[in-house]
Amino acid sequence: MTCSVVVPIYNSEATLRELVDQLGRALGGLAAAHEVVLVNDGSADGSWRVIAELARAHAWVRGINLARNFGQHNALLCGIRAARYEVIVTLDDDLQNPPAEIPKLVARLGEDYDVVYGTPEKPQHGLWRNAAAAVTKFALAGLMGAGAARHVSAFRAFRADLREAFASFQGPSVCIDVLLAWGTTRFGWVAVRHDPRRAGASQYTFRKLAIHTLNFLTGFSARPLRLASWIGFALTAFGAALLALVLVRYLLHGTTVPGFPFLASVISIFSGAQLFALGVIGEYLARMHFRMLDQPAYVVRQETGR
Repeated sequence: MTCSVVVPIYNSEATLRELVDQLGRALGGLAAAHEVVLVNDGSADGSWRVIAELARAHAWVRGINLARNFGQHNALLCGIRAARYEVIVTLDDDLQNPPAEIPKLVARLGEDYDVVYGTPEKPQHGLWRNAAAAVTKFALAGLMGAGAARHVSAFRAFRADLREAFASFQGPSVCIDVLLAWGTTRFGWVAVRHDPRRAGASQYTFRKLAIHTLNFLTGFSARPLRLASWIGFALTAFGAALLALVLVRYLLHGTTVPGFPFLASVISIFSGAQLFALGVIGEYLARMHFRMLDQPAYVVRQETGR
């Protein structure tokens, strides 16, 4: 078995050397041939300098420097396409995914699975990131099944031939888990250790999490459109019930339903529903517009390593 490990790097100068050291120990006795592909996603610190040093020191380390910050999944896509071996493992750069747990994923992959996720035993993420992950997993349930979607994480191992399913994919919005679901339905998971962050703070601010979640929902899922349809159906039924109430009251008592607040409330409900549906449709039109512009998912500035 041969193995490529792909790690997106963003402002991780402080942890890179320890990460590569742990990866070397984990992969040494696991794979007949192995490599580590470090993709620098527009870091503002000295991450690329450290990557270049590590690539010169270790024949099995390769570095890819992107032209700017494209996002974690875009950097992963770049590294996945550059990987050379039959099994690809992805993990974060903050050492919260211990490289020593990689053999668990690879062993599970040998049980006739195409993708195996490392599910944290005790997640260390904050409230907002957990909330965004819950929304993402809800949307993924339609693609890979509810059971597999509950265990999705950035720590994953999969067979390299799955890349054929998204070989021609292009666009600024990328979700690796969706792309993998295009090529297989055989998903597995295994519980792994989840360590505290060694240095720095999470780069996922509330704004970034909200944008990522919105991009995912409208870029790879039709559930928001279905939600808008169900809201429209429910409010149509509500309007029909109100009309029936007015008619019955008029026939029985000879009067209509009095009160401006009642009328204003009904108008507000229906206007809000219409604006919500238009907003959802607008998001999908925007995604189609950006896809038609044929924007690249990433741009490589330079590479290093053997």
